[in-house]
Amino acid sequence: MRVADEWRDYELQKLERWTREILIRPNPQVIWKSEKEHRMWAQPSAKYFRSRTGGGQWKMYRRMPASWQVRYKDLIFNIKTMGFKHTGLFPEQAVNWDLVRELIKKSGKEQVKVLNLFAYTGAATVACLKEGAAVVHVDASKGMTAWAKENAEASGVSDGDVRWIVDDCIKFVQREIRRENKYDIETAFSIL
Repeated sequence: MRVADEWRDYELQKLERWTREILIRPNPQVIWKSEKEHRMWAQPSAKYFRSRTGGGQWKMYRRMPASWQVRYKDLIFNIKTMGFKHTGLFPEQAVNWDLVRELIKKSGKEQVKVLNLFAYTGAATVACLKEGAAVVHVDASKGMTAWAKENAEASGVSDGDVRWIVDDCIKFVQREIRRENKYDIETAFSIL
């Protein structure tokens, strides 16, 4: 099993540290006991409270930037607190970014074609662009695709070979099959 253990700007203990910002988010998937005495619990920046009717909201305990940047190796991502508990990045996916980068490096091809489906804010897209891949980034949300473009700019790969497509992923794949377009790597990390 691979573990995303090379983060400097992220920690998780039923709470998260993203650079200086400490966030507490409910997560029913967490099965270990938290260490409430840990220093980070005493100084959270914000906590997300779920609503019984769906959604929720952040309670800010101290002044925070509207958005800020975090680094993973040579990648830079813009994150922020969002109304549905997320920050725009899934740090546990870092092992997958590392994996696709390694596959691209070892491919022996001049340019690897990557299809990134459900691409969200573009972390996998940015990772592949860093290795010189040609990427087709597909997500149904125009806002998330715009955010992905910001992440590509932050990481210095906005001039890479990328097609930004706002579309339903299933319909897009069906059209690609009919067009007989082929890719070397296909990703869908946000649904893993």
